[in-house]
Amino acid sequence: MKKHHTYKFNPHTLSYEKVKTTFADTLKKISFSVAFGIVLGVVLLVIGLHVFDSPKERKMKRELAVMERQIDQMRSVIKRDEAVLVDLMNRDNSIYRTLLEAEPIDGDEQIARLTGQDYSYLEGYDHSSMIIETTKKLDDLTKRLYVQSKSFDEVYQMANTKKERQECIPAIMPIEKHLCSVISGFGTRYHPILHYRRMHTGVDLSAKKGTPIYATGDGVVEVAGRGDASLSGYGVAVLLNHGYGYKTLYGHMNDVKVRRGQKVKRGELIGHVGNTGLASGPHCHYEVWLNGKKVNPVYYFYNGLTPSEYEQVIEAANQENQCLS
Repeated sequence: MKKHHTYKFNPHTLSYEKVKTTFADTLKKISFSVAFGIVLGVVLLVIGLHVFDSPKERKMKRELAVMERQIDQMRSVIKRDEAVLVDLMNRDNSIYRTLLEAEPIDGDEQIARLTGQDYSYLEGYDHSSMIIETTKKLDDLTKRLYVQSKSFDEVYQMANTKKERQECIPAIMPIEKHLCSVISGFGTRYHPILHYRRMHTGVDLSAKKGTPIYATGDGVVEVAGRGDASLSGYGVAVLLNHGYGYKTLYGHMNDVKVRRGQKVKRGELIGHVGNTGLASGPHCHYEVWLNGKKVNPVYYFYNGLTPSEYEQVIEAANQENQCLS
């Protein structure tokens, strides 16, 4: 192969002279070429990384797309399950607990008592908001399922003891209907001895002294005779604990026929009408307590009365008049 030479014009001699290439010049040229190649390669690599995805990046993007679709499907499932759970909760309160005469549950209140979750560990990512929102929905659904599961356990237990509950819940008048009259009902009434209006927490059944008083449901005697300071004013009284949150109080009695700790059945004689305590005449002051709260007793007179008789009792109890105690 013919070797090529480089010539340079010399203005002093007005002639072309052969350029002699030294080793340093050759090394310099090679170094420049190598450096230019490296710089060009880096530039092309950077451009390629920004424009084109690597196999690993393409794989990660595919996986991310699949995860996003899965999260969307999960959110749809959560929404559907929430609707099913709401229907179950409504049935629990409106049907099951109504039939079993139980208090409805407040799911939101019970959920609020459960420990809150910390989602800070999910922050700082590109899709943090979506992940946190979905996680919160899952946690809320889990809490609601837990509360509802506990409620169904209670409903199941109540269903198994329904017969026993029905026998224990007060359901009759404490005095035979033809032997008494409803004088005063539940609500604010004028007291004949204290001479001012105050809350009357029971119903006054007027009857002759010595008229039998009966237990309105199965239970255990807690007080028989004159009670402690909490029952002052009721005179000779009987307090029955029926279980399931129910208690009944029979006040101003003449005498009692039961003793503390004794088990009694609905319709069993517990004492007789009297005029003891703060009373203006012979009668039985009757109260129903549910979970420690005094409620209107006439709502528990549904056994042994015809619809018309029950309406008459309700009407008499609602009269704004003077109570007997």
